[in-house]
Amino acid sequence: MSNPLISLTSEPRAKEALREVWGQTLCELTSDGANTVVLDGDLANSTRADIFAECYPERFFEMGIAEQNMAGVAAGLATLGYTPWLSSFAAFLTSRDLDQIRVVIAQPGLDVKICGGYSGILTGKTGKTHQSVEDLATFRALPGIDVIAPADGQELRAAMRAMSTSGRPTYLRLTRDASPVIFPATYEFEIGKSQLLRNGSDLGIISTGVQTVRVLETAELLAQRGYEAAVLHVPTIKPIDIDAIVAVADRTNLIMTAEDHSIIGGLGGAVAEVLGEHRPTLMKRIGIQDRFGESGPNDALLEKYGLSVDYMLGRALEMLGAKGGSAA
Repeated sequence: MSNPLISLTSEPRAKEALREVWGQTLCELTSDGANTVVLDGDLANSTRADIFAECYPERFFEMGIAEQNMAGVAAGLATLGYTPWLSSFAAFLTSRDLDQIRVVIAQPGLDVKICGGYSGILTGKTGKTHQSVEDLATFRALPGIDVIAPADGQELRAAMRAMSTSGRPTYLRLTRDASPVIFPATYEFEIGKSQLLRNGSDLGIISTGVQTVRVLETAELLAQRGYEAAVLHVPTIKPIDIDAIVAVADRTNLIMTAEDHSIIGGLGGAVAEVLGEHRPTLMKRIGIQDRFGESGPNDALLEKYGLSVDYMLGRALEMLGAKGGSAA
């Protein structure tokens, strides 16, 4: 793959909301011939499944607040040759219909796309009931399901095209608010592959989802202090890119992971498993510390739960100090 390294300071960055891109891309996939149907759990104007409903009303099914039934209907449609995309909040897909997803989608390996909107803690002040900080752990542990968390709208477009032809059940993690676009329009996505966004040998920072944007900012601040951090973006949590993770550990011998998710069972847990088996390395996990979220403004939540750029910068400098890195 020939995707370029990324610098946030090289040019102004536009912003896109992943939920908007998701709705638009579903329309594009269908116009290109995909046998797409969308099943919504009474949240179309929030997840932006309503964009698809306007484009293809005959392929849009409003299932109401009945997530268990929605999963069963999706399974039935998949057996008839359709590719169903489920539309709901991550918090509901992770819990309300998990048994149905496990039994009628995952176990028979049906081609259903489970799209969790409003993931993480930045959910528009919905509060802890509507925030999901354990969804990656849940779906990563469920056999047979791929797990994808894109960093921006461009990666989401490319990931959805790859998903549409994979033939596999897949969990797609989506955020609510607009975030910077970091990838070019020519970006190539392959399920199971990671992207090295920045070279460095002092510290390896491994991240996923839109947290990668904040990680890139952190790496640029580290560079101003004389440290060069490698940034590895992992959009596919499962199957995970073992070779890329081991390569960054070999280069830096010091790893920090970062995610808008619990440190238990998400990206940090997955990286720890990889390194524990293949390349034991000193590492630290940045993420939600085994607690639920709460309602509040985005910046305040990022700071309180240790996901902000300033917090990551502080932890990285602590690690580099312990390592004995040589700042300029």
